[in-house]
This record gives sequence, C-alpha cells and structure tokens, in this order.
Amino acid sequence: MNDPNTRMIRLLSAIYDAGDAAQAWQALAARLEAFRADHPHLAGPSTLPATDRLTERDAIVITYGDQISEPLRPPLRTLAAFLDRHLQGTISGVHILPCFPYSSDDGFSVIDYGQVDPALGDWDDVRALGEHYRLMFDFVANHVSQHSTWFQGFLKGEAPYRDYFITVDPDTDLSQVVRPRALPLLTPVEMPDGLRHVWTTFSSDQIDLAIRPVWGRRSISRNINISE
Repeated sequence: MNDPNTRMIRLLSAIYDAGDAAQAWQALAARLEAFRADHPHLAGPSTLPATDRLTERDAIVITYGDQISEPLRPPLRTLAAFLDRHLQGTISGVHILPCFPYSSDDGFSVIDYGQVDPALGDWDDVRALGEHYRLMFDFVANHVSQHSTWFQGFLKGEAPYRDYFITVDPDTDLSQVVRPRALPLLTPVEMPDGLRHVWTTFSSDQIDLAIRPVWGRRSISRNINISE
C-alpha cells in the first residue's frame, strides 16, 4: 500500500469506479510529470518557512465578506468576532471571496483591486483578521468590471490600457468555444477608431483581460480563470 500509484487509485476510487479511477490517475500523473519537467526548480526542498506552508493539517473557511452581519458594524469585523468566538483553534485560515468594489456577479466583476468594498469594511478590518488567521483572497485575474479605470482607459484608446483587453472580429467562427454562460461571447463597444468587439466570457459587465504569461516553455495566450 506504500506504492503511490496504488494509493492514489484507492483514493480516487472513493469518487469514481475502479476503472475510471485508474484512468483518471493515469491522466493526472501525466500532467504532473509534465509540470515537473517544466519546473525542475520546484522539485527540491521547499525554501518557505514552515509557518508559510499549507499542509493537510490546515483548515480554511471560505466565505463572502458579508456572510455574517449585524446592525451598525462592518461585516468583516463581525466575521472576525464570529471566528474568534466559535472557530479559533479549529481553523487556521480564512479565504475571503472577492471583497473589492464591484458592479455585478456577487463581487466577481471587480472595479478596483486596491480597495476593500466600503460595504464590508476596510483594510484595517482585513489586517485584524490576519492577526489570528492566515488569509486567502480571490484575485479574479481573468476579467474586470466595465466600470474599472482600466476598461474606461481602453475605451478612450489610452496607453497602456488599449492593450489590456481582447478584441475579436465578429465574423470569426467561435462555435467551438465552450463556457458556463449563455450570454453573448463578444460585446460591441465604441472606441475612438470605431466599433470594436471585446471578449466577455461571463457577461458584458466582465471584460476579459488579455493575460499572456509564459510558464516554463509554454505560452498561454488566453485568459486564465482562477476564481470560478
């Protein structure tokens, strides 16, 4: 039972039947091996202090900032009091779902990443949470609100914002695109040089960012969704 392949198939069998579990592990193992080959520097011992590492001993609460509220008190402050009273010593961290000013989609259409939504509290309330718990946040790196400074600059053709978003010819065949929404994939917008169509995976209020990072030898030319 010490064989890692046998152990992984056994664990996956709690979700899938035996045949599917073996097939799932075969596919996953191939991806892990490719990742290791692309990132040999990660194969050595971790250089992070033990206190900065996540392990199986960590328990993380995931919540919206206003999941728990009370009158006349910022919800983030109420959340901290609740966790201290009921869960301190049981959990090690808190994952706060998008807590920035937003225009739609329960916080996932971010207007400004530099602020905490005033309806939730402020950065001091976030720091107070961090005194007792490790903190995690949704970065929402794949799109921003149409009301953001970035997109408003794009609409005016201003640098550097004019390169921050994805424009597509509306006659392009996009029939093979699969996504968890039924809204139009392209949204028309007026710009100084005429009508353009921007890529909007989720809604016309969530404009996809033209993120093109390079990981190892592989270039990613489409947006990355780490939030949904």
